[in-house]
Amino acid sequence: MKVIVNGFLVPQEQSKCSSLGWLDGAGIFETIKTVDGKPWALSRHMRRAVNTSVQENIVLPSEELVRQSIATLLQAENHASGLLRVSFDATGNWAAVHLPYTEVVMAAKVGIHPDPLVIKGVPVKSFPYTHRLEILEQARCNGFDEALVTSSDGKICEGSVCNVLLKIEGTWCTPPLSDGVLPGVMRALVIENFNVMVRSIAVSEVPDIESAFLLSSLRIAQPIASIDGRDLTQSLEFRDEMEAMALRTSVG
Repeated sequence: MKVIVNGFLVPQEQSKCSSLGWLDGAGIFETIKTVDGKPWALSRHMRRAVNTSVQENIVLPSEELVRQSIATLLQAENHASGLLRVSFDATGNWAAVHLPYTEVVMAAKVGIHPDPLVIKGVPVKSFPYTHRLEILEQARCNGFDEALVTSSDGKICEGSVCNVLLKIEGTWCTPPLSDGVLPGVMRALVIENFNVMVRSIAVSEVPDIESAFLLSSLRIAQPIASIDGRDLTQSLEFRDEMEAMALRTSVG
């Protein structure tokens, strides 16, 4: 498998990049969906990476170099549906991998992570990503596909590796960034293009959730089948509308 390291296309086994696109140490990253060799919402992901780099004091290469390198990588590692991960570490190194991605077609069974998090500002897309992946793995061991992450002050934040969109009393809602929510690209697109209320959602409102989605750049809008074993209504027409919007607005 070929990967990009610091702008050069090299064999993965000869690089400091793991097969999943992680570099050693700490840094920031973006995970981007590709379809037929085209990255979705690349400009939005680059803007988020730039904003995060300022917060984390990480120097990024030029966007032109990153885009040229991504184009080279997508030609070398061609997948009809792909996962593009670009990582930038704290020492100035960066890497990109392009992996095959299998579309998620089933609605998700979601649990609630038992350990609330202490929220300190708006999260950033950073690695090591171990803690979030451990939450996801724990959920899967308990028979769920995902877990709702909550805060120590009793609010719903997001999924372990995705944002959430919840229908409560007939209104689609998503928590604000200030409640410990990653500024997801798909979340932003949904807020911009649909009638979505951004508000804090208390854990006590979970029984009032009528329908729900997991939002991410890879899943787009995955319906939630149930939360903690309670079945939800499937809003499949709305899912189709969100997917059509993503296809219409996200290339480039």
